[in-house]
Amino acid sequence: MTAVDGDGVRLKTEADEPGWEVDPDDEWGVAVIATVGRQLKLRREAVGMRAGEFGRAVGYGEDLVYKIEGGKRIPRQEYLDKADEVLDAGGLLSAAWEDVKKVRYPKKVRALGKMEGQAVEIGVYECNSVHGLLQTPEHARALIEAAQPPYSPDDVERMVAARLARQSVFERDPAPSVHFVQEEAPLRRQVGGTMVWRGQLERLLEVGRLRNVTLQVMPTNTDAHPGLDGKIELLKFPDGTAVGRSDGAFNGRPTTDPKQLRIIELRYGTIRAQALSPRESLAFIEQLLGET
Repeated sequence: MTAVDGDGVRLKTEADEPGWEVDPDDEWGVAVIATVGRQLKLRREAVGMRAGEFGRAVGYGEDLVYKIEGGKRIPRQEYLDKADEVLDAGGLLSAAWEDVKKVRYPKKVRALGKMEGQAVEIGVYECNSVHGLLQTPEHARALIEAAQPPYSPDDVERMVAARLARQSVFERDPAPSVHFVQEEAPLRRQVGGTMVWRGQLERLLEVGRLRNVTLQVMPTNTDAHPGLDGKIELLKFPDGTAVGRSDGAFNGRPTTDPKQLRIIELRYGTIRAQALSPRESLAFIEQLLGET
């Protein structure tokens, strides 16, 4: 439903901002958003503004204002900035974004993103799809929308945004060393249609040419290798510690045990040795792109 003010100006509603709901199972996220919502309400009431009046001033419908203040919706950065200006908060409400952005995404994704953000070396073998760190928004959305049972539109947008947020790892300074081995089959699957597929291949070439990234393709026409039973992930940190996970080992659970990590590293090393070289891999992707 469209919301408009008395002058016919369109105000934002929930339909305009899918994926900004609070996850009720995320205790920390619920607490942060509830606290920010209370601060917004107290500031609004302190200046004597009604919710509808305030909503018109910041461009949001009254119902959405109540949900944000009640801790049911996550405020966007632009909402906090406008609220800060309208309520003359001196930057205090705008500053709340630093806390809000930490809980913007699902708890599991935040944990993974935090580890990737701390790692100095990231190694990944992916066999069933293009890895999340490499996906375009359109490719990610097509994959998530294909899930059964289907996710709600809000959940789809939330998951896409969370997946893309992890890609900030490529912007870190100093940059981590990142290694990808991608099976050939997912690269040939035209997820989302021809144009989305072409965009995804172009993204692979773009990332694969970064100075801190090594991208290899495991051809379908090759001998058996240790990755046939699932994906592998390895993260190494500045203090010398590491965490690894392999679908085919240790029940697929993350491990920090040195003996188990050596096995995962052996598997990953063998996979990298059997894959095409980085130069051959980029040439292979360029060839796929030329076939479209």
